[in-house]
Amino acid sequence: MRILCVVAALVLLGVTGCQADVSGKPEPDGDGFVVKDGSRLRFRPVVAELPPSPATGSAANRQATDPAGQQAAAAALDCSQGPDPLDGRDDPALPLVSCDRAQGTKYLLGPAFLTGADLSKANAQLDQSGSSIIALSFTDSGARAWADWTAANVGKQVAIVLKSTVLTAPSIQSAITGGETQITGKYTLPEARQLARDIAGG
Repeated sequence: MRILCVVAALVLLGVTGCQADVSGKPEPDGDGFVVKDGSRLRFRPVVAELPPSPATGSAANRQATDPAGQQAAAAALDCSQGPDPLDGRDDPALPLVSCDRAQGTKYLLGPAFLTGADLSKANAQLDQSGSSIIALSFTDSGARAWADWTAANVGKQVAIVLKSTVLTAPSIQSAITGGETQITGKYTLPEARQLARDIAGG
């Protein structure tokens, strides 16, 4: 979300967004993470975001393709548990019911359109105002796919999913070209570092 697109400011506090690069300052060594194994990282469109709710049963088929099955899986999913039982074994070609275990928010996600193989680096930075951001660098093929998807989905959310669990689900603020993206939000620098590390695969 960087060089060639117009940057739209976030309006709501606490909402994360993806935007074009507005020249951030890299932090000292140790805040940049190279993606070495992106096999369990996926970029999935957010179809629906559901508020936290108690689990009602066993989330048997979290990759159902029919709406009734998806709703049942979302209702049954327990976001308060530890690591995701799927642990990255989800089929990227199918929808996925998942959650952000830190916030407890449940999501219905579409099939993946990018994977960690399309990402080269994640970096924690400070922007010009001193706010913490996460900067993502895509491969050449990833940059083209990201530019096409963001151009067609301005205003929508994308979930960055590691091991079947949502790490963050920012809103797309503009078409993002150039292969560089920034995730903005109310992050402390340690939080930005941890998210960059997680996106890069730990």
